[in-house]
Amino acid sequence: MADQTKPATRAVHAGRPPHEPDQPFNVPITMASTYVAGGDKEYGRYANDTWAAFETALGDLEGGRALTFSSGLAAVATILDLVNDSVVVAGQSYQGTVGQLGDLEARGRLTARLVDVTDTATVVAALDEDVALLWLESPTNPGMAVADLPALIDAAHAVGARVVVDNTFATPLLQQPLAMGADIVVHSATKYLAGHSDALMGAVVVRDDEEGRALWDVLKGRRDLIGAIPGTLEAWLALRGLRTLAIRVERASSNAATLASRLQEHPAVEEVRYPGFGGMLAIVLRSAEAAEAVTHATSLWVHATSLGGVESTFERRRRWKTEDKDVPEGLIRMSVGIEDVDDLWADLAGALDRL
Repeated sequence: MADQTKPATRAVHAGRPPHEPDQPFNVPITMASTYVAGGDKEYGRYANDTWAAFETALGDLEGGRALTFSSGLAAVATILDLVNDSVVVAGQSYQGTVGQLGDLEARGRLTARLVDVTDTATVVAALDEDVALLWLESPTNPGMAVADLPALIDAAHAVGARVVVDNTFATPLLQQPLAMGADIVVHSATKYLAGHSDALMGAVVVRDDEEGRALWDVLKGRRDLIGAIPGTLEAWLALRGLRTLAIRVERASSNAATLASRLQEHPAVEEVRYPGFGGMLAIVLRSAEAAEAVTHATSLWVHATSLGGVESTFERRRRWKTEDKDVPEGLIRMSVGIEDVDDLWADLAGALDRL
C-alpha cells in the first residue's frame, strides 16, 4: 500500500488481489493440502495464499512482516521455544503466556522474572546480561496497566535482550510497538483482528529489515516443523474481520470511554481501570460475590472469557485458578462491544444497582 494512506484505509485494501479485470475483490479460500511439485509451496503445512493475504494486511498495519499461527498461544509457544535464558515479563500478563513460562521454568528450560511493568525502574533493574527476552503487554491483561514501552525497549536492547510486545488489546490502529523499537509483536488474532468471535488464530510480526527477515525465517521454520498453522477458513474469516477493524475499534473505544466515565460515579464500583484508549477496561467491586452477581445479572453483556468481538463480554478474572493472586477478587475485565452505549449502560447499571 502507498505510504501516505491512513491505517483505516490500509486495513480495507491491503492483501487484496490486483485491480484487474475479472479479479475477485477478496482472496479466495484455498483448500489445499498438497501442491504440484516444483514451485515454492510444495505442501499445505508450508504455505497457503489465504494465510499470505492476512499476513500481508497485518504486516502492513504493524509496519513489519507477519506470520500466522493456529492460535495466539501457538505464536507465544513458538517464540518461547527459541529462548534458553531468563525472560522478564509482567506479572499480571495473559495467563496463557505466564503459564507457558511457568511450565518451561519447571522443566529447566528458562528462568522467568515477573515484574510490575508500571514501575519502569524496577523493570530496568531486572534486566541484565542473562536476560534473553523482555515480554511486555500494554495495557496488561487483566489489570489494564500501561507501560513506558519506549523506555523499557531501549533498556532491554542495552543489555542485548530482544523485546516482544503483545499488542492484542491495543491493536495496530492504536499502538505500533515495532515503530518504538520492539523486535516482535504478537497477537491473538482471535480477538480484535478477527473481531467476530468465530475464528481462532494467532500472529507474530517482526520488523521488515535484515534482522527482522532473518528472525521471520527462524519463526517460520519452527512453525512449519511444529505444524502450528492456521486453518484456511480461519485465515479467511480473520482477514474479512480485519477489513472493519478501524470502525469497530473506533466504536468500541468511544463506548468504553463513556462507560468508564459513568462507572466512576456508581457507588457499587470501588475502582475503574481504563488506560484512556481502546475498548478494554476493568472495574473492581467490593468482593468476589458482588462481581459474580453482576456478571450473571445482565441480558446484553455476555459472561465469557474471550474479548475483542462486536458483542460486549465480561468476567471475574479470579474465577480462574491460574489468574495472578495480585488481581483483586472483585475485578471484572470488560470487553466493550459496538452496541449502543446507552443500552450497554442501562444493562450494566441495572446489574450494579441490584447489589
